[in-house]
Formats: sequence, C-alpha cells, structure tokens
Amino acid sequence: MPGLYIQDIPHKGRGVFCGHDLQEGDTIELCPVIIIPPSEVPSIHGTHLHDYYFLWPASPGAACIALGYGSLYNHHRDPNAEVIMDLDAAMIEIRCSKPIPAGTEILIDYTDGGSAEAPLWFQEE
Repeated sequence: MPGLYIQDIPHKGRGVFCGHDLQEGDTIELCPVIIIPPSEVPSIHGTHLHDYYFLWPASPGAACIALGYGSLYNHHRDPNAEVIMDLDAAMIEIRCSKPIPAGTEILIDYTDGGSAEAPLWFQEE
C-alpha cells in the first residue's frame, strides 16, 4: 500500500506506520513469504531472524519470513490490524481491523488471538 513507512520507536525498535487514514477491512499489505522447512527452523533460533518469523501452518513445524514490511509489524494485545495467511499462494495479508488514523503505528497480535496470558518471547512495554 502506498504511504507505508518505517519509523524508530523508543524502547521498541522499528514500527510500521501509514501516512494516510486506513479503514476497517483495508488491505494494508500483501507480503510474499519465504517458507522455512521444519528441519531448518531450529537454526534460526539464536539468530536475529528469530524475532521476525511467523509459524507457517501449512506444514507443521515450518516457519516463514514475510517480505516487504510483513515481518516488521509490532505486537499489541489489542491490535489494529490482523494477519491473514494464504497458504496456497504463500502470502500474508496485513488487513486493517479497525480505523487507523494517519501516523498511527500499525500493530498485530503475535499470539494469533490467543489469551492475554499467552507467553511471548520478549518483554512487553
């Protein structure tokens, strides 16, 4: 989507923003993915890539790296965007789940709608 940009956020790193208002249901981004087979997933633990991959449900134990800005969206338990996986096309759609004013960080839920007690691999701010 035109207007997406990356901005540094204190104590968080980088985040994805949009320069114009987004409405519920808008496709924010379509991201092709690089699928990591289950046998290779352990090799990314302990690397910087560990913080940027998604589990890939088409193959148990597999993961993927989303291209574009796809692996850079930050987490929030009350996100303003959702992740929709197209397993056949090997794509991830980032879709607006509530109105997002221009200049607001676009956030997804890393727990895939899990409970608020679901463990994360980082400390939430």
